[in-house]
Amino acid sequence: MNRREFSIFTLATLGVAAGGGYALRAYEPRSHLRPPGGVERFESLCIKCGQCVQVCPYHSIKLLGADDGVNIATAYIDPYERGCYLCDLFPCVLACPSGALAHETTTIEDVKMGVAVVSNLNACYSNLKKSVEEKDVTKLLKRKTYNEREEAAKKIIADNVGKTCSLCVDSCPVEGAIEINGGVPVIKQKCVGCGVCAEVCFARVIEIAPNKTYKDIYEG
Repeated sequence: MNRREFSIFTLATLGVAAGGGYALRAYEPRSHLRPPGGVERFESLCIKCGQCVQVCPYHSIKLLGADDGVNIATAYIDPYERGCYLCDLFPCVLACPSGALAHETTTIEDVKMGVAVVSNLNACYSNLKKSVEEKDVTKLLKRKTYNEREEAAKKIIADNVGKTCSLCVDSCPVEGAIEINGGVPVIKQKCVGCGVCAEVCFARVIEIAPNKTYKDIYEG
């Protein structure tokens, strides 16, 4: 292959890659849980600077890896590892320089991350009237903490040991977003999809539907 042929081949390859990337961006479902204030065009606006990661006091925000294609290095939250505790002043929002996190997000009522969904009630300790044992929450209790906020979140978990589980309600940062009725966790309209209930539910009874509303799931 001579220099001219190589140049043509390179340009063609780049064109295919760019076109493929555009197609993926256009049709890829927004399945990741984004930080609070995430706008509809989050994937295209996030500049992957990591500022939100640096300022999160709960270490909830991560950057997506290479296996996420066009979304690589964009900010996300894995609720099964660490949910968003919706801390005051929303430092992640204030730190975002690109508009991917809307600066109009100033109160919990402004947050629309997704919605929690209760499934597999046969495993729910509250439904089964089972007490939380220390071995059930060993992973959560052994997690390293770096500040008083994280310590307070861990104390809620420790206080549930020896009691019928109510971790999802006790840990939720939105009052009235989840209740236990007759032993069954019930998601209420106030839920913003922060993921804390999914994080502390060691029985994996609760899932988070990113970018969905209460109406989408419960009234659709």
